[in-house]
Amino acid sequence: MGSSLPSLVFTQGDPAGIGPELLLRLAHRRSPAYRPLFVAERAACEAVAATAGGLDGLRFVPISSVDELPPTLGSEDDTVLVLDPVDRPRSVSLGASGPADAAAALACLDLGASLVERGLADALITLPVSKASIALSERSDFRGHTDYLAQRAGRARYGRDYLMAFVAPRLKVALLTVHQPLRDALEAITTDSTLEALFCLHQHGAQRIALAGLNPHAGEGGLLGSEEQEVLLPAVDAARERGVDVVGPLPADSLFARAQAGGFDWVLALYHDQGLIAVKTVAPAAATNWTLGLPYLRTSVDHGTAFDIAGRGLADPTSLEAVVATTLELLAERRRET
Repeated sequence: MGSSLPSLVFTQGDPAGIGPELLLRLAHRRSPAYRPLFVAERAACEAVAATAGGLDGLRFVPISSVDELPPTLGSEDDTVLVLDPVDRPRSVSLGASGPADAAAALACLDLGASLVERGLADALITLPVSKASIALSERSDFRGHTDYLAQRAGRARYGRDYLMAFVAPRLKVALLTVHQPLRDALEAITTDSTLEALFCLHQHGAQRIALAGLNPHAGEGGLLGSEEQEVLLPAVDAARERGVDVVGPLPADSLFARAQAGGFDWVLALYHDQGLIAVKTVAPAAATNWTLGLPYLRTSVDHGTAFDIAGRGLADPTSLEAVVATTLELLAERRRET
């Protein structure tokens, strides 16, 4: 890229949400530690600039083609490059997502991913999309960034080749199942899927993994449920035979506090809320969503589109700044390992 600084590509998320405002506020607090490129709609950026205060002096320059990129991403002043894959006049109604917003969110995501895949940037940072808006307007099978990007990268299926993970201060949590109704998630928790997830964590350098139990008190020896003995323990035994450093299943009500205190490096939670309640309680607005298993580094904030405050100038970039800091740390670790 012509620069020793890491280059980061940011995608806007749903243009009617707080993603575009977070990007512009991040740019206004310009950091010299990396070079940014925003993949976002000019229409969304203009809508934010017209409604949000505190962005004085910020100048964004829309470009419509990768061919217009300079030798290094970003610049030394307050000019921000905005690569617009939509590049057509339209109005964005901040706070209300519609079909055009869903299409723009996917267009930005696809372009951002392609830039990293082609080696034009070091990492991809995504802002929140509306799963419902995309599923209704674009792709009925859309369940979120993680599965979408994994499918795009040719990963076989959830659990074997990729995992949704969260990095918070003193706590790292991966999820076995993610965006499924709880009844479906319970059916997806099998010995094979658990073993695949444990091995995926192991392949990405995880040590001292703790597997959460499913039932209260991890089944209390079978008194409160048999899944621990019949489903989870066989996966743990098989993982250990393959060299995975794992213990469990352990009672989930105390497990996350033990991990935060240093007892474990990673926790494998079995379903979405089991893991995310702990992460968001420990580190509200400070955790990083990290997709393990992609051929490139992809991270994201751990919150949603916040349509209720979009367009009111209230979006706080602190969470995004935390993601950037974690992303730079992960990139530095990868460089040390190579």
